[in-house]
Amino acid sequence: MAVVGPHVTCLWKRAGRALAVAGLVAGLAGCTGADGGGGFGIGLPGAGRAPGDVIRVSPDDGGRGVPAEGPVEVRIDSGRLERVKVAQVEDGLRAEVAGEISADGLRWRPRPDTRLALAAKYSVDAVALDAHGRRSARHTTFTTVVPESRFIGYFKPENRSTVGTGMIVSFGFSLPIVNRAEVERAVRITSDPPVEIVGHWFGKERLDFRPATYWRPGTRVTVELGLRDVEGAPGVYGIQRKTVGFTVGRSQVSLVDAAAHTMEVRRDGEVLATLPITAGAPKTTTYNGKMVVTELYDVTRMDGRTVGFGGEYDIKDVPHAMRLTDSGTFLHGNYWASADTFGSANVSHGCVGLRDEKGGSADAPGGWFFDRTLIGDVVEVVNSRDRTVAADNGLGGWNMEWKAWRAGSALR
Repeated sequence: MAVVGPHVTCLWKRAGRALAVAGLVAGLAGCTGADGGGGFGIGLPGAGRAPGDVIRVSPDDGGRGVPAEGPVEVRIDSGRLERVKVAQVEDGLRAEVAGEISADGLRWRPRPDTRLALAAKYSVDAVALDAHGRRSARHTTFTTVVPESRFIGYFKPENRSTVGTGMIVSFGFSLPIVNRAEVERAVRITSDPPVEIVGHWFGKERLDFRPATYWRPGTRVTVELGLRDVEGAPGVYGIQRKTVGFTVGRSQVSLVDAAAHTMEVRRDGEVLATLPITAGAPKTTTYNGKMVVTELYDVTRMDGRTVGFGGEYDIKDVPHAMRLTDSGTFLHGNYWASADTFGSANVSHGCVGLRDEKGGSADAPGGWFFDRTLIGDVVEVVNSRDRTVAADNGLGGWNMEWKAWRAGSALR
């Protein structure tokens, strides 16, 4: 069994991992919110900028109904923009918006005559450098205009991606769905080798699909979306008709023991490594349960002011961040805690931390694990003094028994 210690100690992705990266950088994040449980809370859509943001993005984070002509702009007052990426996401196919950083480095805009897709969701990821070479990151999302009396389903994973065995196919709809059976029937998901795949509704705007157990490595999954002209609500019809697919890669399930301060990484059933970790402190514990990696970021900003922790912390360059829940639980690199913290104490505001270096290091536990992680990999936390993560918090559906999952289908 390989053991990676605290002295086996990233900022930018190395070649060969582009398909696994959900975004280049992440934005304002803080620790657990007012409910007190489960990890870093990220600024929610519409929450606006936190104090001290140096990167300004238009449209605002969480903006809806953005016209096809935008405007879309990223700007700073001083320093320079190092990189900006604007991409259409959660529609099965990631499509980047071509743009340029101005000669003075202060502004990014799309190329002239660029038009955004209608009924689409976009992410904006930017990294800026100040005069001293210090990095700051920002991540926002917005959605464009949906034609009147139409609805669309934003879904993941991406078309032609390779994902971990815990991937759940998740749809978020642009409008509340009343005729849930008709909409669910219009989404057909098949696999090779074949398994039973069942949908489960979380409210009127989210529909997730999964099999009874984790996917078998090597499985090919096809998603046929036949929503065009399906009446999702009185007088409101779908506009999508497309077929996409993804492949399930190797199995990787990591078991975090919050009491023992360790994370055992299993690849295809064999122990790959045991890593020393720090989890949530007694007053800001980490969720128990099965969580799925949904986003990978080389660097992110985590700001306690966005989630009710005031000025307790504002770390603009957290390396190797892997999102585990929508509410903001991350597994990430940590360079600010002393090396002897990892494997011995729980000091975080709810995240799972791995030893890392400022700027990130491929040889640190944080970088080592990040480079071996896919979207869809499972991280399970045990022995934390917190509740089990909710099934609709990120891709937490594996915490629901199969009978209960099936009961959430509109077709049963």
